Amino acid sequence: MKVIFTLVLLIFSAANLSAQSTSLDSLKRAVTQLDQDLYQVQLHLHQSQSQLRQGIVVATLGYTVTIIGGQLLGTRPKVGETLLYVGGATGLVGTVILFRGFKKISLGPPLPRRS
Repeated sequence: MKVIFTLVLLIFSAANLSAQSTSLDSLKRAVTQLDQDLYQVQLHLHQSQSQLRQGIVVATLGYTVTIIGGQLLGTRPKVGETLLYVGGATGLVGTVILFRGFKKISLGPPLPRRS
């Protein structure tokens, strides 16, 4: 009877060790996946930072030229009109650059997590 009890105890111990190693492997995979996700987020933020800065500068410059062109419409209509068009186009290009920078930040909706 003692031998059977010891044998059953050994079988349960071996099964418990196997379950623990499987749990440890899945924990390692989860941590690795989290590390990869964090790296992707940091990479997207780094890539979009310079593009956002460039978009802000171009848009600000364009809209500043537009305002100057509006001011010159009264005294120099030809120059003012030209500055209005050039500044407006430059401002729109800057806005497009900004939108592209924000697209890089957006990673999309999160994937559903498995339990």
